[in-house]
Amino acid sequence: MAAAHTLTEADLVALVDRFYEKVQRDPELGPVFNPVVHDWVEHKATLVDFWSSVVLRTGRYRGNPMAMHRPHPIDAEHFDHWLALWRETALEVTGEDNAAVLCDFANRIAGSLKYGLGLDGRRRPLGLPIAPGGAEPSGRN
Repeated sequence: MAAAHTLTEADLVALVDRFYEKVQRDPELGPVFNPVVHDWVEHKATLVDFWSSVVLRTGRYRGNPMAMHRPHPIDAEHFDHWLALWRETALEVTGEDNAAVLCDFANRIAGSLKYGLGLDGRRRPLGLPIAPGGAEPSGRN
């Protein structure tokens, strides 16, 4: 569980805005995001809803991050770069303690997305997720 924080909605708006301004200009991430995000203002508002739901528990985000990322040419290195840029920006915008909280959430979310997109190196039978409880379905390796 993430540590206590003093993050506000305004912090999240500022962070998302600055972070995705960097993403748009980034030589690694820009080519992934720019062709598919047609309205950055709207996209950033959706991402503020997402982070508000995660960090402040507002419940405003109703999307499916896995489905949104699946069709795009994303690899494990993109996640690593995204996380490094997120940490840099979170430190700039929110300070060290709040950045640690934001990075904890981001690392867990990235791990889940990498797993779901098959980018974490774990083998799953027929490309399916591992059964609940972590056990492989019987008869499959």
